[in-house]
Amino acid sequence: MILKTERLILRPWEESDAQSLFEYAKDPDVGPIAGWSPHKSVEESLSVIKNVFSSKECYAVCEKDNNVAIGAIELKLNGHTDMTDKEDECELGYWLGKPFWGRGYMPEAAKELIRYGFENLKMSTIWCGYYDDNEKSKRVQEKVGFVYHHTCDDVPVSLLNEVRIGHTNTMTKEQWISLMHKEESRRQV
Repeated sequence: MILKTERLILRPWEESDAQSLFEYAKDPDVGPIAGWSPHKSVEESLSVIKNVFSSKECYAVCEKDNNVAIGAIELKLNGHTDMTDKEDECELGYWLGKPFWGRGYMPEAAKELIRYGFENLKMSTIWCGYYDDNEKSKRVQEKVGFVYHHTCDDVPVSLLNEVRIGHTNTMTKEQWISLMHKEESRRQV
């Protein structure tokens, strides 16, 4: 599946994306705040593409004009998330290379994947979370309409061997439909 927005393409990861993935995933400002270590080599990035980004609904975030992977976005389906065990619920996860921060790319990509999740995958609820102090992720979730659900003080971050405070948000299909109606009304004014 390939999804398109005004400025972005969301497409499956390819092994040829390893160099680009490494370029952005090696940055210490990107991975640790999301719960994973910076990549140490192109080979590690290739392994991540083969073993982590191979999930059914995991996409490379690319600018339309060059189709180069600059981040990742995924709907983690039942069995791949600890936020829900229901078949019609999933978790949204994402990260973006630092040179592309502040351009509104992640809210743009997230809105499209949320639409796809509700319309095509027939989800009833999409969950999303962020760790304490990850203000950028918090803002993305606010911008696209997620609603606060709960906070946990002792979330294990296994890839970093840490425990953090985690904040969890949700969006139901009904909330999403309401947001779409409001957006449509604003466009008509």
